[in-house]
Amino acid sequence: MMVSTMEPENVLVFGSMPKTQMIQSSHLVCSNFSRLTNASVFYSSSPLTLMLPLLLLQLSLGSAAILVTFYLLRHFGLPLMLAQVLGGVLLGPSLLCRIPGLLNMIFPIRSFLLMDVVSTMGFMFYFFLVGVQTDIWLLKKITKKSFAIGFFSVAVPMILTLGMSLLWMQFNVNPNEKKKVDRLPEIAKAESLVSFQIVSYYLSELRVINSEIGRVALCSSMVSTLCSTCVITSNILWNQSKDDLPRFFQSICYGIIFAALVCCILGPLLLWEMKHTLGGQPLKQGNLVVLFIAVLMSGFWGHSFGLNIYFGPLLFGLIIPSGPPLGSALVEKLYVITNWVLMPLFFVKFGLAVDIFALSLKTYFKVQFFALLGAFGKFLGASLCALSCQMPQRDAIVLGFFMTFQGVIELDLFRLMKRKQIIGDEAFSAMCLTALIGSGVVALVVPCFYDPSKRYEGYYGRTLAHSRHNSELRVLVCIHEEQNVPSAVNVLATLKPTKQSPIAVYMLHMVELMGSATPLLMRQKRPKKLSTRTRGSAPIIDAFKILEENHDGLVSVSPFISVSPPQTMHHDVFQIALEKGTSLVIIPFYKKFHVGGAVYLSKRSLKIANQNVLDQAPCSIAILVDRGTLKTLHAIWAGWSSSEVAVIFLGGADDQEALALVAKMTGCQNINLTLIRIIYDGDFPDKYMEGIRNDNESLGQFQTNISGNTCAKYWEEVAKDGAGTASVLRTLENQYDIIVVGRRHYDTFPLLSGLTESNENKELGVIGDMLASSDFLGNTTILVVQQHTDNSHSE
Repeated sequence: MMVSTMEPENVLVFGSMPKTQMIQSSHLVCSNFSRLTNASVFYSSSPLTLMLPLLLLQLSLGSAAILVTFYLLRHFGLPLMLAQVLGGVLLGPSLLCRIPGLLNMIFPIRSFLLMDVVSTMGFMFYFFLVGVQTDIWLLKKITKKSFAIGFFSVAVPMILTLGMSLLWMQFNVNPNEKKKVDRLPEIAKAESLVSFQIVSYYLSELRVINSEIGRVALCSSMVSTLCSTCVITSNILWNQSKDDLPRFFQSICYGIIFAALVCCILGPLLLWEMKHTLGGQPLKQGNLVVLFIAVLMSGFWGHSFGLNIYFGPLLFGLIIPSGPPLGSALVEKLYVITNWVLMPLFFVKFGLAVDIFALSLKTYFKVQFFALLGAFGKFLGASLCALSCQMPQRDAIVLGFFMTFQGVIELDLFRLMKRKQIIGDEAFSAMCLTALIGSGVVALVVPCFYDPSKRYEGYYGRTLAHSRHNSELRVLVCIHEEQNVPSAVNVLATLKPTKQSPIAVYMLHMVELMGSATPLLMRQKRPKKLSTRTRGSAPIIDAFKILEENHDGLVSVSPFISVSPPQTMHHDVFQIALEKGTSLVIIPFYKKFHVGGAVYLSKRSLKIANQNVLDQAPCSIAILVDRGTLKTLHAIWAGWSSSEVAVIFLGGADDQEALALVAKMTGCQNINLTLIRIIYDGDFPDKYMEGIRNDNESLGQFQTNISGNTCAKYWEEVAKDGAGTASVLRTLENQYDIIVVGRRHYDTFPLLSGLTESNENKELGVIGDMLASSDFLGNTTILVVQQHTDNSHSE
C-alpha cells in the first residue's frame, strides 16, 4: 500500500462535483501496488481500475483535447497556450466531466497520486525551458525608456488595485462578506503582475517579436518581471513565515544560498560543457542526459531548502546560454515531450479544479472588476509612459495591450494562492476564467489594430530601373547558411563598381531563432568577438570581407546578424532596407537543386520568410536559386576567366527590372552578356499596349548602352505559345553561368499558355520555375527578379 497526501484544492473541488465518490478521509488516498498493471478485459476486469492504464488514458485525453482545441482556435489566430488552458477546462467539471459517471471513471480521486507526480515533473521541465529561453543579457539592452515603461506597467496597476481593494474592504462592514471575497489585496497583487515569458510568447505568436515595438515590449516586460518577482517572492515567503519576521528573513537567506550554490557549482560545470560544443558541433547524447538529471536534482535540492520545487529548474535554466548550440539543443529535445505529453496532464489537473457552474455571478463580477482594473492599470502605465517617451500614439496603445497578457505563469500563481488558502474555489475559477478570456480578446484585437507591414507601405520607386545612372548601388544580401555564400558573391562580382557608381553591400546572416525567446539584430564589425548565438556567422562575414578587399574600395561591406523566427525574419530585412535605402534585396531560394534539376535540400521554414519578403518588401527583390557554384570566387575576382550571363526578356515590369540589373554588368571585361528577347508571333490585345511601349523603351535604352560593346549582344526569338517559349529555353543548354529572369509577366500572356499549370514553385514565377527544375542547365545559377511596384503589396 502507498499513501498520498492530496492537495487541498483537488479534494475540495472533487467534493463539490456532482456524483463524486468521496472517501471518508479527505487527506489520504490509499492505493495497492498490485493494482498497477495486473489486469485486462481478457480477465473480466476493467483496465480503468488500474493506475498505469488509467494514467495513459488521462495523458491521451489531455493531449487530444488540447490538439482539437488548438485546431479550432487557430482559425481565429489564437495561440497554443490558450488552447492548452481551454482544453484542460473543457475536460473538467465545466463540460465533459459533468456527464454522470464519467468523472469517477476517468478521473477517480485515487488517480491523483500519479497525476500529481507526472504533472509536477512536466511543469519542472516547463520552468526549465522558460529559463533556457530567457536571455538574461537582455538586461544590458534596457534603456531609460524601457525601464520606465516596465516599472510603471507594474506600479500603476498595483496602486489602482490595492487602493481599490482596501477601499472596498473599508466600506464592507459585514465580516461574512469579507470572508467570501477572500483576501482582496492578494488578488489585487496577482492581477497586477507581468511575466516576460508570457509577453515574449504572445509577441512571437502574433509575429511582431522582432518589430520595433516588439523589442521595446521585450525589454519593458523584463523590467516588469523583475518587479513582479520581488512582489511575488516577498508575498509568498511572508505568508509561509506566518508573519514571523525572523522566519521570513531565514527563507530569503535559504533562497540566496541555494542560488549561490547553483551559480557557483553548476555554472562552472556548464562552462566546461560549453567548451566541448563550440564551433557548431552538436551536443552528445550523454551530455544532454547529464543536463536532464541536473534539472531533476535542482528541483530536489531546491525543495530540500524549503523553496518551491520549480525554483531550482528555473534558476538552472537561466544560467544556460540561450540559443545555439546548448539552448537550442535542449529546447529541440524537450519541447514536444514537455508541451504535448507531460504538460497536458498539468492542464487537465488544472481544469479539474475549475468549475464555472459552481461560480456565483457576484464573486465572478468582483474578481472580474479587479482583473479589469489591473489590466487597465497595466495598459495605462505602459501607454502613458510610452507617449511621454515620444512613441507614436498607435504604437503606445499597442504596447499597452501587450503588457496585459496572462498565461501559464499567472495560472500557476493562482493555483499556488489557492493551495495556500489565500483565495477560495470561486475566486480561483473566476481569476482563471478572466485570464483566459482577457488574453484571448487582446490576442484577437491586436492584429486588427496593429500591422507592422503597414510601416513599409508608401515606399514605392525603390528600384534599379528608377535609380540614377551614376549613383551608389545599395544591395542587401540575405544569407541563410554558408552554402549560400559562393553563389551570392559570384552574382555581386558580376556587377561593375566604379568610382562614380560604387556598390554598398549590406550582408544579413539570417539565423532561425531556436532555444531563446529573445530575437537579435546587430551589426557585426569584429567577427572574432561573436557570441555563442552568432559564432556560425564568422566564415560568412570573412567571405564578404574578402570581396571588399579585392575591389580596392569600390565595394563596401556592412555585415548584420539577425536571429529571429522564420515568420518574422522579414521585419529585420525591411528595417535594414529602409534604414540603408537599398534598391535591391537578394534572398536565397529555400530549395537547392542537383545539376539534373532534382531537389536535394529543402528548408520549408525559410519558405515563409521568402514569401513575406516578396509580399511586403520596400524595394526590388531577387531570388537566388543555387544549382551549384560554377567558378571559384578567386577566379572571378581576379578576372582570370570570363563568365557568361544571359537575361531572358518576355515583357512586364519585372523583366524591365531584370534588364536594369543586367545593365549594371555591362562594361565588365570578364562578363559576356546576352539579351534574349522572346517575341510573340501574333497580335497583342489592347490591354498590353501600354506595357509593350514601356518594354520597348527599356529595350531601346539597353541597346543604346551596349552599342559598341563587344562583350554584349542582343538575340531575338519568336514563339506562338508556351510550348514555343519552352523550346527557346531549351536552346540555352549549358551555355550560361548566370541567367536573370523576371518573376511576373502579363496576365493570361500567350507566351506562357500551358506553362502556368505546371508551376510548382510560385515564388519563382513560370520561367524561373522552369529553369530551376530543368535538367539541361547544368550548374547554372538562376536569378529571379521582382520589381517593387504598387501591386507588390496587393498580390
